[in-house]
Amino acid sequence: MDLELTGRVALVTAASKGLGRATATQLAAEGARVMISSRGADQLARTAQEIADATGAQVEHCPADVSDAGDLDRLLRETRERLGGVDVLVNNAGGPPPGGFDALDDAQWQQAFELNLLSTVRLFRGVLPHMREQRWGRIVTVASSSIRQPIDNLTLSNTLRVGLLGLAKSVALEVASDGVLVNTLGPGRIATDRVASLDAGRAEKTGLSVEEVRAQSEAGIPLGRYGTAEEFGKVAAFLASGANTYVTGQNFLVDGGMVRAI
Repeated sequence: MDLELTGRVALVTAASKGLGRATATQLAAEGARVMISSRGADQLARTAQEIADATGAQVEHCPADVSDAGDLDRLLRETRERLGGVDVLVNNAGGPPPGGFDALDDAQWQQAFELNLLSTVRLFRGVLPHMREQRWGRIVTVASSSIRQPIDNLTLSNTLRVGLLGLAKSVALEVASDGVLVNTLGPGRIATDRVASLDAGRAEKTGLSVEEVRAQSEAGIPLGRYGTAEEFGKVAAFLASGANTYVTGQNFLVDGGMVRAI
């Protein structure tokens, strides 16, 4: 299938590793010109070079903290200057820290809001004028399986990720007539550093080994294993592509069947 991404400009945040990197790699392999961003400059530069070497695509990089408005302004400005207006946005951010409701103070709530929700608002605001003007655009927001089913001890993520659904659905309805499609994608237990960290935290709390924690999680996944970042990236790339012409305002899980909700 031709994803019709050749020459399109794609911006992928939190892309130095994990889900963001895999998605950026898939977009580059399909012919997009890609800007990747994350907080760690050295790792980001290495990732950009590795994606470029693997795909032959133009891959630019710009360090940025998505919770910082000034950093996002600079990221969007540099993307326009180096590549042109953003045709495809894959909006990704690290997860907020774990914790139950009683363990969280106002500062942690504010930080999570700025990292996971306000950053998305700002990125939408930054890319939509160009997309609407050219009457073509694709936005994919990376959330979590908690958009369908809360995850124990992740109160911040459970709350803010669902907020992303309301934002994406509202914006999708407003920009559909301009040819801009907006969707949300929730990863389940994908083998990333984030999930490894959560498994380690659960192991410490329960006294189990990390291997035992993972085995318990895999037992609850019908496909019987954690997913790979590459599997997630393929789904994200389709939703972000020209091959997607009629899917907008929707949310999907890439979770191996883990969430039982209909």
